[in-house]
Amino acid sequence: MSSRDRYRGLLWLVAAAFFMQSLDSTVVNTAVPAMSEALKVAPLGMRTALTSYVLTLAILIPASPWLCDRLGTRRVFGIAIIVFGVGSLLCGLSQTLPQLVAARVIQGVGGASLMPVGRYVLVRSIEKREFVRAMSTVATFGLLGSVLGPLLGGALVEFTSWRLIFLINVPVAIAGVWMNKRDMPDYRLAQANRFDLLGFVLFAGASALLLTASEQAGVTPVPWARIGTCSVLGVALALIYVWRSRSVAFPVADLTLLRVRSVWVALAGGLFTRLGISGMFLLLMLFLQVGCGWSPVMAGLMMVPQALGSISAKWVISRALVHFGYRRLLLGNTLAVALLLAAFALLGPTSPVWLIASLTFLYGAFSGLQYTAMNTLIYNDLDIKHASMASSMASTAQYLAMSFGIALSTLLMEALLQGHAHDDYVTAFRWTVLLLAAITAIASRVFSHLRHDRPLPVATAAE
Repeated sequence: MSSRDRYRGLLWLVAAAFFMQSLDSTVVNTAVPAMSEALKVAPLGMRTALTSYVLTLAILIPASPWLCDRLGTRRVFGIAIIVFGVGSLLCGLSQTLPQLVAARVIQGVGGASLMPVGRYVLVRSIEKREFVRAMSTVATFGLLGSVLGPLLGGALVEFTSWRLIFLINVPVAIAGVWMNKRDMPDYRLAQANRFDLLGFVLFAGASALLLTASEQAGVTPVPWARIGTCSVLGVALALIYVWRSRSVAFPVADLTLLRVRSVWVALAGGLFTRLGISGMFLLLMLFLQVGCGWSPVMAGLMMVPQALGSISAKWVISRALVHFGYRRLLLGNTLAVALLLAAFALLGPTSPVWLIASLTFLYGAFSGLQYTAMNTLIYNDLDIKHASMASSMASTAQYLAMSFGIALSTLLMEALLQGHAHDDYVTAFRWTVLLLAAITAIASRVFSHLRHDRPLPVATAAE
């Protein structure tokens, strides 16, 4: 019996956690215009509700390896599901934007352990030759949230209330707690290493200050003094952390792993890629609903082809890696994603539905290949003893890049709008996606530093 068959229940559990997170993110994107109207905030001003959640994930994820070593994977994962569910409940009850942001932070506290602990347990439980297939299977079921999210979000917003988009996470969280008790292995150390509290504070402070600086760029008039202060302090804290981490036995993020080529390429390439594409579907929802006057349901329908494209990509990723290897696949696929991103600039209010659906499907398929390849690359040359730290670093870098990517995309569009009417959303959207496509294309240069094609064993693609 293969390791995937032995841990089938675990695969379902991790998939359920990914389902909650993907459902939450896609539902929120669809509902941003309705939420902004209800909370009396400009649509692009809602980015704080999105970035606060993602930044909380990035800040707290580095603590997940220590928590697992100290409390065990089963307890940490169970608590994370409960906190995420409570945060979802509070989001649904929020009456103002500050309340929503606070509730999203609570969601982030729970969500911070879901993905890294899930990946870590799979790395520990699944044989290496089956790992890519296991991750693809989990991601595929998790992507069901991306399929249901846009439809469900659009329908709930149009026919009921946007509040239900958060409340639907509550029953999923209850089911997740039950599955966690039954299927989650309890990996832990007999004696946990000392937690690097000062390093954690330095890292969290640097991340929060740098994102605050980017958020302030959207304020009118621009508070240059505040932006400069936050930027300088953020960079200073980051440099202090880098200097200090060299002399700490068990740092929050072990920067010595960056000496492994596949690790630093995966992190740097993922950073540039996500800076370019993380805010894309929020922009698309604003473009369709605010710029083109589409209903929430119709706009949500345009997200479904993207999710279906991502799911289809998961079934071919193993064979693609066997045939091309990481270097050739990521070089070519990153450029393809950038070109597809730029192709969205061709869209307008009169664009046929079939054209938008086809473009989002292709974009979803190629971006799905990109995400899975980047998420598995970091483990390719690492010993199993570094799996927990690598998982934490990968997830942290992912969410930091996503938070800055969302902020960057909305700030670019806001700058291009320059306070004009909603009709200019179309023009602003076109120029924004072209700029984001250029940023994404830069990532292909990073992936060129990988060693020349090292295909995976053929067993990886079996069946």
